[in-house]
Amino acid sequence: MNHVLIIGAKSDIAQAIARVYAGNGYDLYLAARHADELTAFARDLHIRHRCDVRCIELDVLDYPSHLRFYEALPEKPVGVVCAVGYLGDQKQAQSDFAAAQRIIHTNFTGVVSLLDIIANDFEMRKQGFIVGIGSVAGERGRKKNYLYGSAKAGLTAYLSGLRNRLHDAGVTVLTVKPGYVRTNMTRGMALPALLTAGPEKVAQDIFQAQQKGQDILYTKRIWKWIMMIIRLIPEWKFKRLSI
Repeated sequence: MNHVLIIGAKSDIAQAIARVYAGNGYDLYLAARHADELTAFARDLHIRHRCDVRCIELDVLDYPSHLRFYEALPEKPVGVVCAVGYLGDQKQAQSDFAAAQRIIHTNFTGVVSLLDIIANDFEMRKQGFIVGIGSVAGERGRKKNYLYGSAKAGLTAYLSGLRNRLHDAGVTVLTVKPGYVRTNMTRGMALPALLTAGPEKVAQDIFQAQQKGQDILYTKRIWKWIMMIIRLIPEWKFKRLSI
């Protein structure tokens, strides 16, 4: 069996990724809260691609359950794609610490809890791949989403360290930094067409980068150069901008 574990499998990007891996001969574990809501999607994947697809309940914020979740998998995965993402409400979180905690713990703390468990297993087996979906929002703090961005920045640093740690074990770690993506999370936002990708494009880019053993992926590729420019803006200037 060659299962890929997809964490946060209810998101648009995660489901596009599931389609790509299923179409390339992989079996799937689809992990999410209320995983029963994925039953119809899993059935469709099975019919289309004749792959084994299992829906598994997982709460990224229920840290004590994470080891039990992983140990209960019928077969350990050959790879994991963590597509967890929660934008939250920046303005609300500025005055409601519970809302701020949810943003930080969903995008960072819970992901670290899960990936540490998986990384330990992969390191012992000396095989596997890890894909973590971050965001270009983690490249520099901006007033409109700095809590989400700071959590994704933490994730980027974590994945970099994990990549360094696991290299000698033959385990690859891919950090994905999407720009604008047309998903339910961005519904209602005025996104520039030239800079915005669909989930299918992001999923294809991720699969190709993972198969090549790539370390970092910007998708669309133009975001690599956009963020390079943004990082070079001096702080005295950047703090006056509204971007």
